[in-house]
Amino acid sequence: MFDETLKLIVALGSRSPSPALPRRLGTLFGQLARTSDPLEASQTEDLIWGLWMQHARADAEDKLDEATRAIAGKEWNTAEMLLDELVMEQPEFAEAWNKRATLYFLLERDADSVADIRRTLELEPRHFGAICGFAQICLRHDERVAAMFAFDAALRINPHLASVRAAMADLAAEGGKTIH
Repeated sequence: MFDETLKLIVALGSRSPSPALPRRLGTLFGQLARTSDPLEASQTEDLIWGLWMQHARADAEDKLDEATRAIAGKEWNTAEMLLDELVMEQPEFAEAWNKRATLYFLLERDADSVADIRRTLELEPRHFGAICGFAQICLRHDERVAAMFAFDAALRINPHLASVRAAMADLAAEGGKTIH
């Protein structure tokens, strides 16, 4: 279940994002990696998430917003129906795949979640949220080394993820190793 997704994560530096994604993301990821200012990092991360949620078609963006609200309201069936429609209608919309992966994670449908994380990363290899989701699934399946690789990759993209840094420290303390 994990192998293909882990290969995408390991190769993320050699892969390009989908041309459907806004070009501005490249600048923002550079800024996120360079800044040492926590406020700037937080604002940059918010801008990245905002761009991921945008789509050229307003109806797709609206459907993603509706599905996101359904997930927050634990309206699982509604969220799944909306996201199923969205990934069929707009298969290049990376954040639609990521939101459905999140839904599946919450429902503990890990194989489905990993499949959607893989598709997210095929479209947007810099998606630190999807990578962290994959790491959480790895932990749920006691795949600690895979989780460490994924967390490390997420931190290389976004070094300001304090909870991920803490999880890495905990994993290192448990196993006595770090990934570099």
